[in-house]
Amino acid sequence: MLKRHFLQCAAAIAIFANVGIASAAELKGPVSYVIPFGPGGESDISARFQQPFFKEKFGKDLVISYQPGGGGAVGWASLNGLNGDGHTIMGVNLPHIIIKPAQKDVGFTTADLNTFYMFHYTPDAIVVTADSPYKTLADLVADAKANPGEVTMSGSGKASANHLAQIKFDKMAGTLTTYVPFKGTGAAVTALLGKQTKAEWGYTTVGAKQGDAVRMLAVAMDERHPLFPDVPTFKELGYDMSGGAYRGIALPNTASAETTKMWSDMIGEINNDADFRKQMLDGGFAMLDVSAEDMDAFMAERVEEYLNDAREAGLIK
Repeated sequence: MLKRHFLQCAAAIAIFANVGIASAAELKGPVSYVIPFGPGGESDISARFQQPFFKEKFGKDLVISYQPGGGGAVGWASLNGLNGDGHTIMGVNLPHIIIKPAQKDVGFTTADLNTFYMFHYTPDAIVVTADSPYKTLADLVADAKANPGEVTMSGSGKASANHLAQIKFDKMAGTLTTYVPFKGTGAAVTALLGKQTKAEWGYTTVGAKQGDAVRMLAVAMDERHPLFPDVPTFKELGYDMSGGAYRGIALPNTASAETTKMWSDMIGEINNDADFRKQMLDGGFAMLDVSAEDMDAFMAERVEEYLNDAREAGLIK
């Protein structure tokens, strides 16, 4: 009897294992991975990091394409018109998918999007050039208080994570800085390096990419980033700030629950690969693991937080 019971259990395990294998095998060909921005940004970089791991683990190609426009809105508005069979996925970003439809009709709502995994974020950071007179965050704050409005800070667009961070920090610090929006992080960095602004509301990825050309004064994380052990967090310096631009992936909302779970499990497997995590951290990203199962609760918190911040800033009514 024991032998029969063992064989029955082994058969059941094999069946469940085959179900998992069959799920991944449902992908009959390459997967279209749409980035709703132009090439070269953090969304593109992280997708290209995922490409070889997806191929290695699941034997299928991720074919990356770009659909820029409206700060991501053009792509997201088109997502639910695509086939939900699992062969098309699209990158999503916070706070973009929350703030944009709250500002005006952009062809989608936050609830429309079948976001199945959030896999990383780029922590907000105040960045200055290496030769800046601001050696510490306290230096910048002192100048901003002494000269209201004269400390200019570049950032990646209006109503972006950078913009919301600037508004929140000014309120916490009792300062008045001038936010100068640019079309993307790259343009904001160029403005900083060209001394068009005195500082930048950027991300830890800027510090990773620019190296010795810049200095980060603080990062919006609960703990220091392992790539920057000498850069303090805002919390260490007395400012309760943690967050940045969150990135994840969505399917068309016609995708079945089984397809959604399959994709959530696959991206989760990549996200928990030690080599992938190291590559992401070395690039200045911070890891996040929010699966389809936990997405509703995660999004509910973000919606409340971002809409409250945007209302206080006058970005939405």
